[in-house]
Amino acid sequence: MPRIGIILGSTRPNRNGEQVAKWVLDHAEQRSDAEFELVDLRDFPLPHLDEPIPPSMGQYQHEHTKRWAAKVASFDGYVMVTPEYNHSTSGVLKNAIDYLFAEWNNKAVGFVSYGSVGGARAVEHLRLIAGELKMADVRQQVTLALSTEFENYSVFKPGDYQLPQLTTLLDEVVSWSRALATVR
Repeated sequence: MPRIGIILGSTRPNRNGEQVAKWVLDHAEQRSDAEFELVDLRDFPLPHLDEPIPPSMGQYQHEHTKRWAAKVASFDGYVMVTPEYNHSTSGVLKNAIDYLFAEWNNKAVGFVSYGSVGGARAVEHLRLIAGELKMADVRQQVTLALSTEFENYSVFKPGDYQLPQLTTLLDEVVSWSRALATVR
């Protein structure tokens, strides 16, 4: 059974992403076709990339990198929950992604984003990054506008119309994770 990591891509105080990631996890856990786990970047405090050797070499020196690599390697696919900051993803998510290379290869990834325009621009950047890391990004994404999906821009109250999009995203991530197992 595929293991899918739901990566919470924000560590800032009072982050909206925690509510979004838990919503994704709650919906995902109703499925029986994969195992899902929430991965909070707060639990993996990574300094700005401090490895002396490029990640593509896989020669990690620091324990924080080895711990992060083991967690990422344990999954067959991912759902990244990302805010949009200044027309891109969060620095902490980008940094966490940049720490590794082979652990991401030949795995599926889907995106759930939030921000003033639903986080769509953050996902555009993440799709480019995924391509470089040999990840298969699924077409379906979920975009959550702060003005419509959050009461007072802080309390997450998604509309029911978001559930079919999330279901399709999870269907695609699970399907592609299975398909890519033959490549891994």
